[in-house]
Amino acid sequence: MQFWGYKRKEGRAGIRNHVLILPACACGSETSRIVASQVRGAVNIIFNTGCSDVAANTAMSQKVLTGFACNPNVYGVVIIGLGCETVPHMELRKKIQAMTSKPVVSFGIQEEGGTLKTIEKAVRAARDMAAEAAMQPKELCDISELLLGIECGGSDTTSGIASNPAVGELSDLLVDLGASAMMSESIEWIGGEHILAKRAATPEIHNQIIKICEDYEKHLSKVGQDCRTGQPTPGNKAGGLSTIDEKSLGCIRKGGTRPIVEVLEQAQRPTKSGALVMDTAGYDISSVTAMVAAGCNVVVFTTGRGTPTGNAIVPVVKVTANAETYKNMEDNMDVDLSGIIKGTKTIQESGNDLLGVIENICNGKMTKAEAYGFSDIAVDHVCRFI
Repeated sequence: MQFWGYKRKEGRAGIRNHVLILPACACGSETSRIVASQVRGAVNIIFNTGCSDVAANTAMSQKVLTGFACNPNVYGVVIIGLGCETVPHMELRKKIQAMTSKPVVSFGIQEEGGTLKTIEKAVRAARDMAAEAAMQPKELCDISELLLGIECGGSDTTSGIASNPAVGELSDLLVDLGASAMMSESIEWIGGEHILAKRAATPEIHNQIIKICEDYEKHLSKVGQDCRTGQPTPGNKAGGLSTIDEKSLGCIRKGGTRPIVEVLEQAQRPTKSGALVMDTAGYDISSVTAMVAAGCNVVVFTTGRGTPTGNAIVPVVKVTANAETYKNMEDNMDVDLSGIIKGTKTIQESGNDLLGVIENICNGKMTKAEAYGFSDIAVDHVCRFI
């Protein structure tokens, strides 16, 4: 299986060719938004941190920002900082340049003399990059260059019995074709982690999966908290999910059945191909953020209750098996898998259908969130004060 993509010198292929306007801190976010709005082919993110933080959180922010810049869907990067942030824009630029051969420039609002002067220079730089990006032809790429992110949010009973198993079938199909598929949200493995761990390719990976869940529960217990307080969410309960175990059993099904070859930290780039898992929070937007920073080209997002979420850098494909949700949120949902519930489609047939959807998106079809220009970002900090 092949798709038409944009070859990168680092070896991966993008399915989009964005110029990314990247704020180095929250204070650069609005300027970045204005710059992106002036240049066709540019996208921006709104970053809510990057300053006045402890070292571990700063390191996580840098990991996410550099990961965004290195994502294969990005052609080039224009960084905008304030000038007094924890990691100055020049340092962030150097970090990115050490990791990729993409064009990267940066500006500081204080140094340039304010917002308007920064916008003028940044727009010129972004316009030049966009003109260069438009000259890059698409090339035929092997499916092995695809890294699929797998996410769920706003789950209900149809998620665990229909849409998640169908996405699991999609994951298996892609892995068998040589691609990679990444599942995250480790808090939502709890109660089903022993089943997920059985898929581990090695005893070490098995133990890593179990330990992630054990450590998380122990950490919360030490400060008098219980993850079951927030899981399942009120929306999950209204949708028919009664316990975290029930939610987890449905959640892990979307990862398929193939051996898990690597366990990754948040926003960590994979070193292996195949079925992957990432240790992230259960909050869907921060989980997608981490997978995009790790290099996912596209994300498939299952939901029972419905969600409008999207990401500026990668297409987010919204999938539901709840016919009412698809009808009520047709503006947001990309794929209706309610045929599984109705008995007119099998899980295997629906997985094959999803493979066709992903192929079309790799070849340029836009998702609904992408067409709207949605850009949801959330960085899950490693140091939380409870």
